[in-house]
Amino acid sequence: MLQIQNLTITHKKDLRELVRDFSFCLNPGDRAALIGEEGNGKSTLLKLIYDEHLTEGYVEFTGTISKNGMKLGYLPQELEAEEKEQSVYEFCSGRPGFLECSPKELARTAGKMGLDPGLFYSEQKMGSLSGGEKVKLQLACILLDGPDALLLDEPSNDLDLPTLDFLEKLILESRVPVLYISHDEVLLERTANLIIHMEQVRRKTVSRVTVQRSGYREYVERRLTVLEKQEQQAKNERKEYAKQQERFRQIQQKVEHGLRSVSRQDPHSGYLMKKKMRAVKAQERRFDKEAETFTEFPDTEDAMFIQLGGQMQMPNGKRVLEYEKQELAVEGRVLSRHIRLEVRGPERVCIIGKNGAGKSTLLREIAEQLLARTDLHAGYMPQNYEDLLDLSQTPAEFLAVSGAKEEQDRIRTYLGSMKYTADEMDRPIRELSGGQKAKLLLLKLSMQTCDVLVLDEPTRNFSPLSAPVIRKILNAFPGAVISVSHDRKFIQEVCTAVYELDGEGLHRREP
Repeated sequence: MLQIQNLTITHKKDLRELVRDFSFCLNPGDRAALIGEEGNGKSTLLKLIYDEHLTEGYVEFTGTISKNGMKLGYLPQELEAEEKEQSVYEFCSGRPGFLECSPKELARTAGKMGLDPGLFYSEQKMGSLSGGEKVKLQLACILLDGPDALLLDEPSNDLDLPTLDFLEKLILESRVPVLYISHDEVLLERTANLIIHMEQVRRKTVSRVTVQRSGYREYVERRLTVLEKQEQQAKNERKEYAKQQERFRQIQQKVEHGLRSVSRQDPHSGYLMKKKMRAVKAQERRFDKEAETFTEFPDTEDAMFIQLGGQMQMPNGKRVLEYEKQELAVEGRVLSRHIRLEVRGPERVCIIGKNGAGKSTLLREIAEQLLARTDLHAGYMPQNYEDLLDLSQTPAEFLAVSGAKEEQDRIRTYLGSMKYTADEMDRPIRELSGGQKAKLLLLKLSMQTCDVLVLDEPTRNFSPLSAPVIRKILNAFPGAVISVSHDRKFIQEVCTAVYELDGEGLHRREP
């Protein structure tokens, strides 16, 4: 049994608390999902539980983490740079469980993971594997070690749809408890039976952790009910207060008029009016005290306010894209042939396919073609944000065009609407989380007033509570969208046409 007691985690750089006085117990049968916005400490918490030395460079903590002799299996969000340069065999050989297994056991594990058994002995570099292959291979090595609990950091990132189905089955059928981070709402809905929600509220000055033993959908619905009730109560209290204030002002004006009108020859009436004024002042103080105890409006870090496309309207018959390519290749390796894609009017297209099929390569070529057009204004959001971001710039600098003070004020207002703090607005982009970088690119697209959006995995770095907001924004976009995504909610709720890319081109599928 993994037990955490009174855990407080503090950033060394800015002394910001990521977690305060957090207690939790991971029991057999638990499939605990750790959710929250990017940059609020989820990965740090998982690393700290696994090995405190992984975090000693940037955070400090108090409290206890009792593992009670458990062997933990940890899947990191990213491979280390040196691990990416290792061959698959070198990487696997570094795991004790791999070296102790017979070829028969390895073959059985490979079959369970949907891997070719020969991959364990491959000289291919780890960094060159597809996202799905990396996750499956790492999970295979972890399971070969025989862990007592699994700690999985974003195992669903960059996985194709068949591999996501595999991951769901693995979590559901796990014989050991699982604590995992994911942004995939469908995965959360189908697997989690315990929710740990980490938040940074009040402009990221206060940390808040909510633990609820329930499914993800039940947690979201209960949370929304509580927030709506809190918001309504806050409105009602302020509405009643406004009525009281109006009645109070009328009484106050009447008493003040009486004081001014009282005759010096009538000291008794003057005394009574002064007594009434003291009562009015006492009532004013009571009202002020009541106002201090008002229910606060809900403060959630997933709230965002942004619009894409402005008032632009695209005609239904508008020719957006006519793309043809005989061969799609990377470094001489042909990925697909006979590719053809037509997009007209405000269509919202999604391209799906297995990991390594060439979806991002295809989307990059489509973006280049559209960005060169003069009759359309296209915006591009790549999967690798660093393709467009200068990491040495601040968010305010990245969004600036003229540098004028009025523009800077407007930019800071926009950044504030996306939950950036004043400190984060002036921090180098390299220090921001993946979700914050994604928000920055969306803001840039909003300021450009595009009529065509080319988006590679647009929701991949947004929390499961922010992703619905992003889907709503994209649904309201009046132009065309051409995207690559494995987000099943995005495909279902936003896309009007779905194409699958394989070795023989693009094939229309049902959304």
